Amino acid sequence: MRLSRRSEYGLRALVDLVEHRGERPIALAVLAERNRLPAKFLEQIMATLKHAGIVRTTLGAHGGYSLATDPSAVSIGRIIRLLDGALAPLACVSLRYYESCSCPDEDICPLRDVMIDVRDAMLEVLDGETLAELAARPGGRSIDPRGRHADALAGWRP
Repeated sequence: MRLSRRSEYGLRALVDLVEHRGERPIALAVLAERNRLPAKFLEQIMATLKHAGIVRTTLGAHGGYSLATDPSAVSIGRIIRLLDGALAPLACVSLRYYESCSCPDEDICPLRDVMIDVRDAMLEVLDGETLAELAARPGGRSIDPRGRHADALAGWRP
């Protein structure tokens, strides 16, 4: 799975709103500039999130966007589904957006079988992590902060 720009930008903007929760609403231009996001695209993303009840808008000179819901009650998976649809790596393993695939027999397809495992692992992480938890993460420069992939990173430099 590769996260789309739509979901990436939406999640970055939401983390910003979580970090500034309790302050005045944040103007779209400020939200876009602070997070290095294209304003027009962010406007479309925020409209989707507003329609879903994740954010709200306030009009006026001091208007802008703020969270409309408790960030500890919204999973990352929910946001990605709102912005992109299915989380599954193949349509034939999607729980919510199932479509049959082109293989001759789904029941015995080994690729489908492993993609079900991939789907389940992704859902465990994405549906188990909330916006509040995401915003509380420290981040970091390392691409392998837990040291799990040293062999794959031999000779790699950022």
